[in-house]
Amino acid sequence: MNSVGRMKFASRSSLSAWFTYTIGVIVVLFVTAYVFAQGNKPTDYQVKAAYLYNFGRFVEWPPSSAKSDSFVVCVLGRDPFGATLDNALAGETISGRHVVAKRISNPQESSVCQILFLSSAEDEHLKQLFESLDKEAVLTVSDIPQFSKRGGMIQFVMEGQRVRFEVNLAATQHAGLILSSELLKVASAVRKDGER
Repeated sequence: MNSVGRMKFASRSSLSAWFTYTIGVIVVLFVTAYVFAQGNKPTDYQVKAAYLYNFGRFVEWPPSSAKSDSFVVCVLGRDPFGATLDNALAGETISGRHVVAKRISNPQESSVCQILFLSSAEDEHLKQLFESLDKEAVLTVSDIPQFSKRGGMIQFVMEGQRVRFEVNLAATQHAGLILSSELLKVASAVRKDGER
């Protein structure tokens, strides 16, 4: 490779690294904007609530999945968020649709959901839950240990004192969801061969 070629390659690598870093910073700023506006150190579930909203902005659903005029973020099982989720979503829109939170008690009610957070109480029922959601365009999210390895789409994980997330790309593709490259770049891990 001549010196000009090396310079072009180096500048492209630097640009790519700068772009990845910048996108990461932007996503983190979006995620924490709501919780830091409160003036206190955010709780883990305030950060997770902000992430749930922002996942909706960086995921593309098939047109057939627009089941209502609202963009619905559901919680299945025992709700660890309380009013935090409602506060994070209040007044927000995604693709021109108002974002609302909904608590549901069984997976059959998830037909109206774009995002479904599964509480830790659902740990023993994951296999049946994933079977009932098979090929449904619903983004599944949880902080259940090993969630992404067991077929879940996005798993919250702790890295030190920070809330991060892992992605099971195979599960999202199986459901017909498209995750933006910006979202994948800031994930702590991306599984391409996960179960579903």
